[in-house]
Amino acid sequence: MSERIDGRVSLVTPEGGLMGERRAHPGTPLRLTRRGRVVVVCAVALALLAGYWTGARHGARATSGGERGSAVARESVIVGPRDTLWGIAVRARPEVDPRVTVQRMIDLNALSTAVVNPGQKIYIPAR
Repeated sequence: MSERIDGRVSLVTPEGGLMGERRAHPGTPLRLTRRGRVVVVCAVALALLAGYWTGARHGARATSGGERGSAVARESVIVGPRDTLWGIAVRARPEVDPRVTVQRMIDLNALSTAVVNPGQKIYIPAR
């Protein structure tokens, strides 16, 4: 049986409800299909991972920022046009292994790589 509703033709069941219409019964628990459960679990896991990643980045920056203000880093250098972290490490701490100094500069300045740009301010670790 069909019926016109708002200018459209819709199928009506013998009970008077529209075909395809689902009625929610109060008190009936929500049931998810297997695919629905997988989607919910993946969404929750993704949200947790994003939160951990953001928290880890914030914690790393807070640690390196705190070190800048303390006695750990009193000196800073402005990177020149042909400067590298290795060259800065050799000039700043000639008595220390440059590999150690470079790694400490990377940690202290929260750098993701050992690449620096001219004009960048780099903090030198204390002796």
